[in-house]
Amino acid sequence: MNLDAVAPPHRLTREAIRERLAGATPAGPRGDVATAMRLMELGELTPYESGYMGAVPTTGISYSRGAGAPGVKVKLKPAAVLVPLVHHEDGFTVLLTQRTENLSSHAGQIAFPGGRLEAGDADAVAGALREAEEETGLRPAQVEILGQLDSYVTITGFEVTPIVGAVTPPLDLRPDPIEVADVFEVPLDFFLNPANHQRVSRDSNGQTRAYYAMPFGDRYIWGATAGMLVNLYEAVTSLEG
Repeated sequence: MNLDAVAPPHRLTREAIRERLAGATPAGPRGDVATAMRLMELGELTPYESGYMGAVPTTGISYSRGAGAPGVKVKLKPAAVLVPLVHHEDGFTVLLTQRTENLSSHAGQIAFPGGRLEAGDADAVAGALREAEEETGLRPAQVEILGQLDSYVTITGFEVTPIVGAVTPPLDLRPDPIEVADVFEVPLDFFLNPANHQRVSRDSNGQTRAYYAMPFGDRYIWGATAGMLVNLYEAVTSLEG
């Protein structure tokens, strides 16, 4: 790990994060398509290096036809993820999962624990906690809900609600071997340093794609997960003096 890539500690408390999430102003539409359009408009994108930290991320859906594209009407499927901030004595880390390689979608990618909401879920919070426990073994009793981020629409038609929660260690995680290849932690300050927010472009199937990426060691964090982390950065740092 490059320690220079970690911003000076923000000394955040649970209450400060809760207040900043509650006071943050939504920054407009969030999602795969909206993010790509904004990044391409901003320009100065870093070309993706083929083979760098794994296979080139792919999707067969074009920006003009996927969910979130202007004029495209898609019935969105509600989903929720838990953004777990593990509260250690020396600060927060973010708990992330790496999906197994044999899944039918997003195989091998890094993600927050979460998934599609089910009929028995009372709300997005309940769904995020249920999914986190099923995927990682994280007990809901260890999670204090601090708030939520802006909803994020994936190009595949999911409207994801990111629920931010403070997690009290020690952790006794038991990842589901079918879905989760690994569970790991990254210092929150790494994601709160804008120098680590790469704006990436790549060519795939004749079209240019753009997304955020936040490589950490040999972990390639990109796409929806990185987009939500940018949202967390904007919300948590927006009210700092």
